[in-house]
Amino acid sequence: MKEILQDCSLQELEALVIEYGEQKFRAKQIFQGLMQGKKISELPVSAALREKLLERFEDEPVRIQEVFTSSDGTKKYLFALADGNLIEGVLMQYKYGATQCVSTQVGCRMGCKFCASTLNGLIRNLTAGEILSEILVVNRAEGGTLKDRAVHNVVLMGSGEPFDNYDNVVKFLRLLTMEGGIHISARNISLSTCGLVPKMLAFSKEGIPLNLTVSLHASTDEERARTMPVANAYKIADILKACDVYFKETGRRYIFEYSLIGGENSDEKHAHALAALLKGRPCHVNLIRLNEVKERSLKTVTEKDAYRFLGMLEREGISATLRRSMGNDIGGACGQLRASYLKEQESKESF
Repeated sequence: MKEILQDCSLQELEALVIEYGEQKFRAKQIFQGLMQGKKISELPVSAALREKLLERFEDEPVRIQEVFTSSDGTKKYLFALADGNLIEGVLMQYKYGATQCVSTQVGCRMGCKFCASTLNGLIRNLTAGEILSEILVVNRAEGGTLKDRAVHNVVLMGSGEPFDNYDNVVKFLRLLTMEGGIHISARNISLSTCGLVPKMLAFSKEGIPLNLTVSLHASTDEERARTMPVANAYKIADILKACDVYFKETGRRYIFEYSLIGGENSDEKHAHALAALLKGRPCHVNLIRLNEVKERSLKTVTEKDAYRFLGMLEREGISATLRRSMGNDIGGACGQLRASYLKEQESKESF
């Protein structure tokens, strides 16, 4: 596999074109072309320069392989990478604009019991440019431009644990928020982590004040460890301390995701325990009705029970919402599309 040109910042592109004997302004032409979702072979530069670039870099590091559209307008994208690996993303339409969910790894090694992304473990990390290209190709496919984007918000909640691919994710965020490019504000970006405490603390110092979201899903370490192996390494108390550091450094309140799992964490006692844990903290709780994964035995709760849990939190003074389920009819949950596609390909090859 060749290098990824989309990994380069404008400054790195300037050094590259000078190395190739070109004038510095060519870097801006290349950068803007890439930010528009163009392949190297489509860039508005000389054929000789394109040829040099293609010798070293992938023409199309991320390609849209399939698109599935839900009855609610949600679109699920299956992306093919240059090495043949597959990742996925989701584009969700809201009143305030479109939000794209991106993947940061091919697979995941965190082993969360409710997530399809972990079924085959971690294959590899994505580069900063590959993560960025997920957005660039969707923005272009949806008719967006740099001035009038089709993607308004980004959530790092697809396949992979973002902080397990720390350096690439931080570089991606700097490229994403850079003026002159796709330029999405940090306030319109959310990053979800299962709670890798050292990386949370490091990220607090990066100067990227995005919306930090932690997959909590339980109010005690013992309960959390039943569905999240990472709980054996990082305790809830330490996660809360890291969240407090993030709030102190950025001024941004943090968010906890809590998937409601039938028979596991969705009873009245769980609501009271969660409220007691979070009371007085500058946080918000996103309740989620579990997206059931065929290969897992965990079950979701009814909508009525989800709203009952929400009401109990609100009565105890906890800021909370129940996230609207989107794309259920097209396998909208993390990792489901890739997993089903790989199984389909395996069955075809067996005949």
